[in-house]
Amino acid sequence: MKEKNKNTGELLRDTLDMLILKALSRGAMHGYGIAEVIGQASEEVLRVDEGALYPALHRLELRGLLTAEWGVSENNRRAKYYRLTAAGRRALGEESARWGRMAAAISRVMETA
Repeated sequence: MKEKNKNTGELLRDTLDMLILKALSRGAMHGYGIAEVIGQASEEVLRVDEGALYPALHRLELRGLLTAEWGVSENNRRAKYYRLTAAGRRALGEESARWGRMAAAISRVMETA
């Protein structure tokens, strides 16, 4: 049972990472902006809370998929802006392809079940 939960957590973590990379493919953004893009693009079905978002951003930065620098937000507050690296763009392409294969496989199973 533990193994199943671990795999589910990895799937969710990897999916969040992919969504963050996709949001940042539009350009540099701060954390709140990333969460807003994901929410809007999903028609508010997906909501990313700070407790998941900021650890994911830190993890992606440590993996070299993002860079970050401090700046000033639209409302004159200090904010950390994240940007994709070349490695991040490659990872997004790989994860998008993997996600497409997985979604197609799930669709096939659901159609035959």
